[in-house]
Amino acid sequence: MPTLPLYRFLFATLALAFAAGCTTLLEQSAPTTAGNAAWDAQLERWPPVDALLLGEQHDAAAHQQWQRHTVQWLAARQRLAALVLEMAPEGAGTDGLPPDADAAQVRAALQWDEQAWPWDRYAPVVMAAVAAGVPVRGGNLPRSQMPQAMRDAALDTHLPPAALARQRTAIEEGHCGLVPAQRLMPMVRIQLARDARMARAVQAAHRPGRTVLLVAGFGHVQRSLGVPTWLPSDFTSKVAIAQAGQARPAIESEADYIHRTPALTPHDPCAELRERWPGPPPAP
Repeated sequence: MPTLPLYRFLFATLALAFAAGCTTLLEQSAPTTAGNAAWDAQLERWPPVDALLLGEQHDAAAHQQWQRHTVQWLAARQRLAALVLEMAPEGAGTDGLPPDADAAQVRAALQWDEQAWPWDRYAPVVMAAVAAGVPVRGGNLPRSQMPQAMRDAALDTHLPPAALARQRTAIEEGHCGLVPAQRLMPMVRIQLARDARMARAVQAAHRPGRTVLLVAGFGHVQRSLGVPTWLPSDFTSKVAIAQAGQARPAIESEADYIHRTPALTPHDPCAELRERWPGPPPAP
C-alpha cells in the first residue's frame, strides 16, 4: 500500500469496510441449524410474495447457513425466481451458466471480490441456487459509481428527516465515530444508492408467481431505512433479519421475522483503532 497521510489511510480503510458491507463487531459463529423448523413454518404461513429480503450479520456463519436453507426450501417448491446478492455488483450474474457450473465459472460471472467477501463464506448459498437452475445476480452499486453517488444530493430527500438522521447515526456508530463529520453525508448517500440498486435488481429479477430472494447486510433490508423504501407499493415483500444473540428492539420493529442464532464471541475492532487514534482524523 502506498504511504498515505493518516487521515487518508484511515478514511480509505473505513470506506472499504463500508463498501464491503458495513463494519461488524463480532467474530464468526459455530455452525448451527437451530431455528430452521420455526423458519420453515413461517415460510409456510406467509402468502406468496414478490421478494423475500434476508438481512444478515456478515461474519455469522449461522446466517449464511440459514440463507442456503432458504434457497433450497424455495427452490424445492419451484418458488425461487432468483437470488440477488449485496456481495456482487449490479449487472453481474450467472444467467446462461448450467446448473453444473463450477465455482470458478460462477465467481467469474459474478465478478466476485474475494477481498471484500470471502468466497468460502457465501459459496454454499450461491452454489445451491446455481445447482437448482436459479439465476444469481449482483445487486450492489458498482464501486466505480460510488464517487458519483457521494455527490448526489438528490439522494438526501429520499428518506423522511427522522429516518435519514437514524441512518446517519448508524453509519457514524458503525464506523467507530472516526469518520469526519463532513464525510458522513457522502457515506449516507452511498448507503442509499446501494439500497436503490438492490431494489432495482430485485424488481428486474421478478417472475410472476415466484419469489426473488435478496441476501444483504441487515442494515440494508430494514423496513423504514433500506431496500423496502425503494420498492413500489404494489411489489409485495417480507423482511427477515437474522440476529446473533438477543435482537435489539429497534431491529425487531424493522422486520416481519427475526431469525435468532447463538450469540457470537464479543470482539470490538474499534477499541484498537481508538487506542491508536483517540480522536477523529483531521479533515483533508
